[in-house]
Amino acid sequence: MLQTIKPYSRITSSSQLGGVLKISIVFISFRNIFWHIYKLMKFLKTQDFYKLCLYLSATTPWFEAYRESFLQVMPASDHEFLNHYVACMLVVSSGEPEPVEQFLRLSQEQHRIQHSSEYAYPKWFIPNTLKYYVLLHDVSAGEEQRADSVYEEMKQRYGTQGCYLLKINSRGSNRGADEQIPDPWSQYLQKNSIQNQESYDDGPYTVISNKNADHLISDGLDNDIQVDGLSNNFKAHPLQLDHLSDTSSSFDGTDYIKTTSSLHESKKTSSGTPHGACLTLTDHDRIRQFIQEFTFRGLLPHIEKTIRQLNDQLISRKGLSRSLFSATKKWFSGSKVPEKSINELKNTSGLLYPPEAPELQIRKMADLCFLVQHYELAYSCYHTAKKDFLNDQAMLYAAGALEMAAVSAFLQPGAPRPYPAHYMDTAIQTYRDICKNMVLAERCVLLSAEILKSQSKYSDAAALLIRLTSEDSDLRSALLLEQAAHCFINMKSPMVRKFAFHMILAGHRYSKAGQKKHALRCYCQAMQVYKGKGWSLAEDHINFTIGRQSFTLRQLDNAVSAFRHILINDSKQPAAQQGTFLREYLYVYKNVTQLSPDGPLPQLPLPYINNSATRVFFGHDRRPAEGEKQAATHISLDQEYDCESSHQWKELEEQVVAVVNKGIIPSNFQPTQYCLNSYSDNSKFPLAVVEEPVTVEVAFRNPLKIPLLLTDLSLLWKFQPKDFSAKHNGATKELACGNDMIGAEVIAEFLINSEETKLARLKLFPHQTGELHILGVVYNLGTIQGTVMIDGIDPSIGLQAGKFVYNGMSVRGRQDLEIQGPRLNNTKEEKTSIKYGPDRRLDPIITEEMPLLEVFFINFPTGLLCGEIRKAYVEFVNVSKCPLTALKVVSKHPEFFTFGGNTGVLTPLSPSASENCSAYKTVVTDSTSVCTALMSSASSVNFGLGTGSQPEVIHVPLPDSVLLPGASIQLPMWLHGPDEEGVHEINFLFYYESIKKHSKMCHRVLRHTAVICTSRSLNVRATVCRSNALEDEGKGDNMLVFVDVENINTSEAGVKEFHIVQVSSNSKHWKLQKAVNCFEDKDYKLASRERGKLCFKAVRCKNSGDNKQLILEGQHHIVLHTVGKEAFSFPQKQESPEMVLLKFFRPENTSLPTRPTPEQLSNLIKTSLHYPESFNHSFHQKSLCLVPVTLLLSNCSEADVDVIIDLRHKTTSPEALEIHGSFTWLGQTQYKLQLKSQEVYNLQLKACFVRTGVYNLGTHRVFAKLADQVTLFETSQQNSMPALIIINNI
Repeated sequence: MLQTIKPYSRITSSSQLGGVLKISIVFISFRNIFWHIYKLMKFLKTQDFYKLCLYLSATTPWFEAYRESFLQVMPASDHEFLNHYVACMLVVSSGEPEPVEQFLRLSQEQHRIQHSSEYAYPKWFIPNTLKYYVLLHDVSAGEEQRADSVYEEMKQRYGTQGCYLLKINSRGSNRGADEQIPDPWSQYLQKNSIQNQESYDDGPYTVISNKNADHLISDGLDNDIQVDGLSNNFKAHPLQLDHLSDTSSSFDGTDYIKTTSSLHESKKTSSGTPHGACLTLTDHDRIRQFIQEFTFRGLLPHIEKTIRQLNDQLISRKGLSRSLFSATKKWFSGSKVPEKSINELKNTSGLLYPPEAPELQIRKMADLCFLVQHYELAYSCYHTAKKDFLNDQAMLYAAGALEMAAVSAFLQPGAPRPYPAHYMDTAIQTYRDICKNMVLAERCVLLSAEILKSQSKYSDAAALLIRLTSEDSDLRSALLLEQAAHCFINMKSPMVRKFAFHMILAGHRYSKAGQKKHALRCYCQAMQVYKGKGWSLAEDHINFTIGRQSFTLRQLDNAVSAFRHILINDSKQPAAQQGTFLREYLYVYKNVTQLSPDGPLPQLPLPYINNSATRVFFGHDRRPAEGEKQAATHISLDQEYDCESSHQWKELEEQVVAVVNKGIIPSNFQPTQYCLNSYSDNSKFPLAVVEEPVTVEVAFRNPLKIPLLLTDLSLLWKFQPKDFSAKHNGATKELACGNDMIGAEVIAEFLINSEETKLARLKLFPHQTGELHILGVVYNLGTIQGTVMIDGIDPSIGLQAGKFVYNGMSVRGRQDLEIQGPRLNNTKEEKTSIKYGPDRRLDPIITEEMPLLEVFFINFPTGLLCGEIRKAYVEFVNVSKCPLTALKVVSKHPEFFTFGGNTGVLTPLSPSASENCSAYKTVVTDSTSVCTALMSSASSVNFGLGTGSQPEVIHVPLPDSVLLPGASIQLPMWLHGPDEEGVHEINFLFYYESIKKHSKMCHRVLRHTAVICTSRSLNVRATVCRSNALEDEGKGDNMLVFVDVENINTSEAGVKEFHIVQVSSNSKHWKLQKAVNCFEDKDYKLASRERGKLCFKAVRCKNSGDNKQLILEGQHHIVLHTVGKEAFSFPQKQESPEMVLLKFFRPENTSLPTRPTPEQLSNLIKTSLHYPESFNHSFHQKSLCLVPVTLLLSNCSEADVDVIIDLRHKTTSPEALEIHGSFTWLGQTQYKLQLKSQEVYNLQLKACFVRTGVYNLGTHRVFAKLADQVTLFETSQQNSMPALIIINNI
C-alpha cells in the first residue's frame, strides 16, 4: 500500500487553512510505523563519474543524494517535532472476514504503541493522533456489494471524514495490447531495486528476511527490509555504519564478483517489467482522489484544529503566570534581559521538559505552522520558544528553536527580514560544543549552506562547511570539503587555487573513507588547476596519488600515465622520494605488461633521449697507431663536426670525381658522408656497405637524482631486403627478417648516474643488401640497490657498469628515435607556413660489398723547416674481399708531397746528408771535370704547382693499377716543407673504386689530415740584371744574378747553422756559369741571423744540348721573371694600403665667399726658436740658470691674423720628462698679438733651468685666427720640430 500511494504524495491543489492561509503545494511523507535506518554509503556508490571540468555547479548529485538521505533518516528527537507522526492510516482489505474488527485491532495496536513506554520509536506529535481508516477493495477478486456495506458501517462508526473506500485492480486479463498506461512508480521502485541489490553487493551488510511477503514495505528511499513487530528501540547511533573491512587494501566495489545469478535476473526484470499492470486510468484517478480526500478532509482540518487547541492552551496556561513573570522581570531587571554567550551557559543539554510543558507546546505550534507553510507565525513562535529555552538554559531546545527560526525567516514570502545567519552559527556551535551532537550540527550546516548559496554568499557557505569537518567522520568531512571547493569556484571572482586545495583535502578524506572513485575524481579535478603552473611539488603529490588510486581501481593505463608525468618533468623532489616514485612506476608498469605479455613493448619515459643529437657512423672504427705506423685519421665519432672542414672535403671529392669523369660531375653524384648528425645534409638516404657496421650514438640524459640502470640495451630496427645487383633494380625479396640478416650489438649493462648525460654507441651488422630503418632503442629499465646517502656521501656517484647489484625491479620497454628534419624556407609557401624536411639519417640503404682501403704513414714528420724535403713512407692495405683500382689522392696543397716508385733503390748516404732519408745523392757534373754536384731524387716537377688555390689530383702508382684483397704496398713519399712558418693542416683525400661497377655506390674515399709545424730557415732574395761589362761579348745574352741569403732561424728545431752547398738554375734557357764572388772554401756557413750575398753569371743555354745541366734542388727555389725586380723565396706580407678619408667638396658658388679650410687655418703662423744649442752655467754659484730665447713668428697669409702664444703648456708624459727634463718660462706666460700680412715678429723669452740636462724648448702653443672673421675660438697651429738645448755645469 505504501508503494502504491507514494507517487501521489505531492498535491498541487489549492487549499485554505483556517480561511486565512492559502496552501498551493502539499507534500505528504508516508512511512511505515516500523520504519528503520540503514547505511548511507550506498548512495555514493551508485553515482557515476561526471566530465572533469572547472565549469562546475554549486553542488553534485552524490551530495544531493547524501543530503536527502541524511535528512530523511534523521531520527525523531524529543526537543523538536518535525519528524513526529501527525496521523496514522489504518488499511484493511475488503477480503478480510471481519474488516471492522480488524480496524478495531489495528486502532488498539496503534494506541498501545503510542502510549506505552515500551516503544521509544516512533514519536507522536500529540496524544490525540488522527486515525484515518481505509478499506482497500480489489475489484478483480472481491465482492463490491460487501465492500460498500462495510464502508457504510465505517461511515456510521468513524464519520465520513475519517474513512475511505479505495477500489483498485479494475483491469481484467482481456486488456488491449496497444493500450498505454502510465507508470508513475518506476522512478521510485527502480531506484529501490538498484539500492536493494547494491546492499547485496556490499557484502558486510546484514539483511533481515521476512517470512510474510505481504508485509514487505519500503519508503522508496532506502533498501531496508523490515519485519512486522520488530523492536524500534535503538541503542546505537542511527547513522553509525556497519563494521567494514580495511579499505586501504581493498577495492570499493568496482570489481565485485556477483555470487548469485538471481541478482542479475532481478536487475533485468526490474528494468523491463511495468508496474501497476492491473490498474486502469480510473484506478489512477481513484488513488489520486483518495490522497486529496485524506489531505483536505482529514489531515489539514486535523492540523488546523490542533493549532487552535495549542493556541488556546497557551493562552489559558501562560497568560497570567507568564505575563506576571515578565512584568516582574521588567520591574527588577529592566526591559531587556542580557543574553549570555554560549561559553557562559551551563551544560544543560540533558534537561527534559514534560510533554505538557508550555515551552514544548509553543514548539509544537511552531512546527505545525512550519509544516503548513505559515512561516511568519512559525518564526514568531520559534523566537518566543528560543527566549524561553535560553532562560531555562535548555541548550538543546534553544539550538533547535534558533535553527528553525532562521529557516522560517528565510522562507517567509517577500523576505520581510534578512536571514539571521548568526542564529545558525549559534545553533551549530551549541550542537557541536555543548550538546556534542554532530548529527544535528551537520543538519544545521547543510541547511545554512544551502540558504547562503541561494543568496550567492559562497564564501560564507564555504567557511561554514569547512568548520564542521573533523576527524570523527571521513565521509562527512569529504563531502563538506568538496562542497566548500565548489563554493570557491562558483564565486563571482572564482578562487581557483582554493578550489583545488580543498578538492585535494576532500580526495584525501574520500580515500580514508574507502571511496576510491570519488577520491580519484577529486584529485583529477584539482590536477587541472595545478597542471602547468610551475608548482612541481604539488603536481608530483597529485600525480602520485592519482597513480595509486588508479592502480587500486585497476585503471592501470591511468596509473601509468600519472606516474609517467612524475618522472618526465624536472622534479625537485629529493633523491629518496624520486626513488620511491620510480619504484612505484616500475611496479605498476610490470603489472600492465603482465596483463598482455605478447603485446607491443611500452614506451618508457626514462631516460631522456636527445633525438637531435643522435649521430650515425658507417664503417669500422679507426685502427690505433702501431709503433711508427700512423693510421689515416679518416673520420670517427670522436671528432667534432666542422662545417668549414666538411665543405672542403666535399670540394675535394667533387674535384677528383670530375677528373675521373673527364671534367663532368655525374647528376647522381652524392657526396660521401661517413658520419651523420644534425648539421649534415640528411635529405637523402645514406649508403652503407654490407658486412660493415652501422654505429648509432644515442645521447641519454638522466633527469633524476638517482642512478638508472639500463640492461640488454640494443637498437630496434626494421629491414626490407632488396637485391640491387639485379637488372630490375630495387626488386624486393619476400624474406623474413632475423639475426641472419641484421646482427645487433647488445650492451649488457649501461649505468647513467644522477643528472648525467651519457652517450651510448650501438652497432648493427647488416649481412644482406636492402633498406634498413632504425626505429629506436629497447632496454630494461631498472634501479640499483644502495642509493641511500650515508654520511652525506651518495654511493651512486662514480658507479661503474658491472659493479652494482640489481634490486630486482625492472621493466622491458622501448623509446623511439624520432628526429625532426630542418625547417623548409625556400618557397613562399614554406616561408609562410611551418614545414619540415625529411631527416633520413636513420634510414640507410645497405649496398653491395665494396673494397675498403686503409692507409698507414711511416716516419711521417710532425715538424719541418720551411722548404725542407723529407722522405717518409705510405702503406696502402686492402682489408676487404674486393680488389680496388683507380687509386688517387687529391689535396689543396699538392706542393707538399709527391710519391716515388716502390722499386727504387734506397737512397745512399751523401757527404752532406745527415740522415738516411736525404733527398740527394752525389753525381759528376762533367766528364772532363772533377767537380761534383748533388742530384735530387725528387725533382721539382714531381711536386705540385704550389698555388694552393686549386686542388690537384695525383695518381698513386700501383702495380698493375690494382690492389688485391688483403694485399698491401709501401711507397716512398717526399715531403716539402711549406714556405710559411706556423702550423699547417693538409688534407689528403684518397679516392678508389671497385673493379666491379655498382649502381648505388661508385667509389669510396678515405680522409687524412696531416698537421705539420714548420719553422723558419732561410730567407732567399734574388735579383737579375744585365751585365754591362760583358755586353759586347754576349750581345745581351749574359746576366748577373744576385742572391741574398739570410738565416732567419732562431735555433728552432735544434738547428744552429746552415751550409749552402750549391746554387743551381732550373731554367731550360739559362744556366749559371760561375760565381763572381767565389770563396775559397766551399763550405759556406750561415749562423743565426747572418746574411750572405752571392753573385752569379748566367748565360743562355746553347741549342747543342748545354741545357742538359743536372738539376739540383735544395731547400728553397726562387722564380725570376723580370729583370731588375727582386724575387723572394717566400711570399711577402702585403701591407694594406693606408685608408684615405673621403673628402667632399662644395661646388663652386660665386655668391658665397670662399672659407679657408681647417688645414689652411692651422698653417697661418710658422714658428721657430732661436737659442744656443749648448749653454754653460755654474750651478754652485747660482742655482738658477737663465737662457734667452727668441720666438720667431711669421704670418704666411695675405690677411691680418690674431695670434695667441701660450707658454703654460708643459709636457706631462713620463717619457718626455725622463728624456728632456722640465724647465720654466719666466715672465709673461701668454701673449696676444696681431700680425699683418707677411709680417715676421720676434718675441723675446727667458727659460729658467735648475739642473743640467737636455731640454726641449718646444713646449709653447700658438693659436691663430683671421682678424676679419668672428669666431669663438682660435685654431691651434702646427707645432715646430723639437728644440733641444744642453745645459752644462762648469
